[in-house]
Amino acid sequence: MSELVTGEAVALELRPAKLPSRALAVLIDLVVAFAVYIVVSIGVVAATASLDDAAAAALAVAMFLLVLVGIPIAVETLSHGRSLGKLVCGLRVVRDDGGPIRFRHALVRGAVGVVEILMTFGVVACIASLVSARGRRLGDVFAGTLVVRERVPAGQASFVPAPPAWLVGRFSELDLSAVPEGLWLAVRQYLTRMGQLDPQVGWRMAEGLAADLAARTGTQVPQGVPPAAFLAAVVHERQAREAQRAFGPGAPGGPGRVAVPAAPFPTAPVTPAAVPPYAPPATGFAAPGGPGSYDGDAGAPPPSLRKPADGAERPEPPATGFVPPA
Repeated sequence: MSELVTGEAVALELRPAKLPSRALAVLIDLVVAFAVYIVVSIGVVAATASLDDAAAAALAVAMFLLVLVGIPIAVETLSHGRSLGKLVCGLRVVRDDGGPIRFRHALVRGAVGVVEILMTFGVVACIASLVSARGRRLGDVFAGTLVVRERVPAGQASFVPAPPAWLVGRFSELDLSAVPEGLWLAVRQYLTRMGQLDPQVGWRMAEGLAADLAARTGTQVPQGVPPAAFLAAVVHERQAREAQRAFGPGAPGGPGRVAVPAAPFPTAPVTPAAVPPYAPPATGFAAPGGPGSYDGDAGAPPPSLRKPADGAERPEPPATGFVPPA
């Protein structure tokens, strides 16, 4: 049994495709493209036999660009990184952070591919893939993409844990456009490996990443929310938006949609016994075990966000720009 590893499936550890499998996928695509080009050329020549030489030459160039460049770009865009050859070989083109590619990525890859694959018979692409640590050709470098193995044994995949239920949807109005891809990748790497880190080191890393993410989004971590939970909730929101853009309003993770099952988010508190007291940096986040730290279970918000048991009015939340869950 194999499992789909894509940006939508929130798999972190991307497995770059090897040169032989990539070369086979490109060969399959080229064979199909040239077969289509020959069939289309024969039909067009038969239909336009009365044209002069200049018009025939212009038409031949247009057919070449359409069949061998335009159609592959359209296929990669509409299939989110999978051409016929990549589908056969179990490969997919993704962004550097593991997310799905868009038209601009496919356009850059296709335009550079004309030079490094078609005009040089793949020599430049092979040399670039051998030199690159992740097997990327020049088109991938300029487009910020990576060809990965799509089918990976289920036991080898690492997944970003889901955020606590009371945080899902709280950041739907957050502006994520200024967050760079490198920061997204760092956050995903931390979330998938935080269980392997020393508690004190993990907490400090979460605070640093949360501070960077808050600075890029122009907001702060809500009071009482652990930085790791904040990171998981924001990543979940981004994945929901990507899925909605890629698959439409009915995609999992958005408003009115069925949530995708994910690995449970470990919300066990980091106690002072495990982490010696220290002076946290001026980032606005509470230190573990201190005021505002979270010591509840995964299904309930921290005490500062809960409604009083006696029915009294909820105190005004801090000015973070987020509305606490009802």
